[in-house]
Amino acid sequence: MIKHEKIEKNSFLMLILILVVVSIGGIIEIAPLYYLESTIEKVKGMRPYTPLELAGRNIYIRDGCYNCHSQMVRPFRDEIERYGHYSLAAESMYDHPFQWGSKRTGPDLARVGGKYSDEWHVAHMLKPQSVVPESVMPGYRYMFETPLSVHDIAEHLRVNKIVGVPYTDDMIANAVADLKAQATPDGGDELLKRYPKANVRDFDGKPGELTEMDAIIAYLQVLGSMVDFSVYKAEENLR
Repeated sequence: MIKHEKIEKNSFLMLILILVVVSIGGIIEIAPLYYLESTIEKVKGMRPYTPLELAGRNIYIRDGCYNCHSQMVRPFRDEIERYGHYSLAAESMYDHPFQWGSKRTGPDLARVGGKYSDEWHVAHMLKPQSVVPESVMPGYRYMFETPLSVHDIAEHLRVNKIVGVPYTDDMIANAVADLKAQATPDGGDELLKRYPKANVRDFDGKPGELTEMDAIIAYLQVLGSMVDFSVYKAEENLR
């Protein structure tokens, strides 16, 4: 049997033994994954983002909102009591990249969907301190005034399809029409066939105008709202 003293004095021997231990540990961790069809639990209600929600997500990333907001409710009592049910891996299965994060200058947004009205979000984006006096968030008035660029939204869906998001050819072909329909009251019949339970309405309070504010609010309003946790059973996903 090799004595510990001999191992410590022989750097080459120590290196070989470290590689052996790491290799064994790696095999133990990685090998089981080849026998699983998916490492993400199946949860009812999850669907790809609509074109308008995806455009809003792109704006969220473009403006660095992730620097101050996380999107992951951790399974701790204080977080569950404040935000709601802890986050599931399935809720981020169509996020590329995911927005979990850990920096919380502002609150976590994983459960913000449906928590506030569209009017509240508009007021908050224009002047955060008008609804949250202690907020240090800057205003984003330009979103309210900037027309939403829609010419390349189909390409965004196509790229997401390449990395595994189940967008169909029909979804991609109708991307621009679906984007505009979602921000038009009573205009989303075909949209809802492709994206069940999507929110369809004028989000920014300016009927007839499609702005970046429409997109960012549509995105915020869907966060955490796809899964019905009243019927979710964690034990069904135990392996």
